[in-house]
Amino acid sequence: MNLPVNLNKIDTPLLPVIVIVGPTAVGKTSLSLKLAQKYNAEIVSADSRQIYTSMDIGTAKPTVKEMAGITHHFIDFTNPGTEFSAGEFGIKAREKILEIRKDNKNVIVVGGSGLYIRALLYGMIKFDQKDDSVREELTKRLKSEGLAKLYSELEKVDPELANRFSVNDTQRILRGLEVFLISGKKLSDLQKENEIPAPFDFIQIGILMDREELYQRINKRVDEMIKSGLEDEVKKLLTKGYDKTNALNAVGYKEVVSYINNEISFDEMVELIKRNTRRFAKRQMTWFNKDKNIIWLKAPVEQQKLEDTLNLTNRP
Repeated sequence: MNLPVNLNKIDTPLLPVIVIVGPTAVGKTSLSLKLAQKYNAEIVSADSRQIYTSMDIGTAKPTVKEMAGITHHFIDFTNPGTEFSAGEFGIKAREKILEIRKDNKNVIVVGGSGLYIRALLYGMIKFDQKDDSVREELTKRLKSEGLAKLYSELEKVDPELANRFSVNDTQRILRGLEVFLISGKKLSDLQKENEIPAPFDFIQIGILMDREELYQRINKRVDEMIKSGLEDEVKKLLTKGYDKTNALNAVGYKEVVSYINNEISFDEMVELIKRNTRRFAKRQMTWFNKDKNIIWLKAPVEQQKLEDTLNLTNRP
């Protein structure tokens, strides 16, 4: 990964960067806000959908009121028509974190996007080589054979990569196959080469919750999203011409698109969003469980317990 030359590790009395991870709907945002308020911190969002403007309800983006005047970064960062990779996030987020810390402020990173967290903390090699003919052929195959066929092929040539994301993640499936066809190497292997660790100290905290309780929270959140106008939000995005973007392939959006296109009923849409969100939460836990550096705490996390875990009790 090509990092700016000025990204040197800085030595300050600040807290280590606190990274809060876990599945969707587990309570990461509320915990990050409490810590940010207490420790004079700014928040860096590591959510691959909250970076997009106009995608507020379906991504459970914190409102201005919920942000409580705390500066947030990488929320509403770009529009849904812009591709923004984990590698790009890793580079820009590292720059932003060092900039914040040089202003003598702490940083809380919060999010459930595993690739974003990995790129930020451990580095991710940037493979710039592209071949238009290869991508064109893959796009043709996508239309004629379907995404499931291409995902199955990726599972054979790069199972580690395939296991990282959804069977519906068109962009990453095509990219994984494209890199393999161009270089003859697995993208998962290339990403491990020349990894550059974060230029700052950090502590990772994962939030756990009993499965049934988490699933109930997910179901309730989906109902609230529907009541808050998720359908209208998606219609506006379609009107703006974002129907073919990878952003709208996200859980909570693709199901609404299917409903708007009369492919499924309203009740089917709601149940699909709930089911797919539960499955997404399960994949998130599978991803984060592989990182042995994460310290897991059970929700609801008591602030005193968290501070004891992080040895922050006696900090000013």
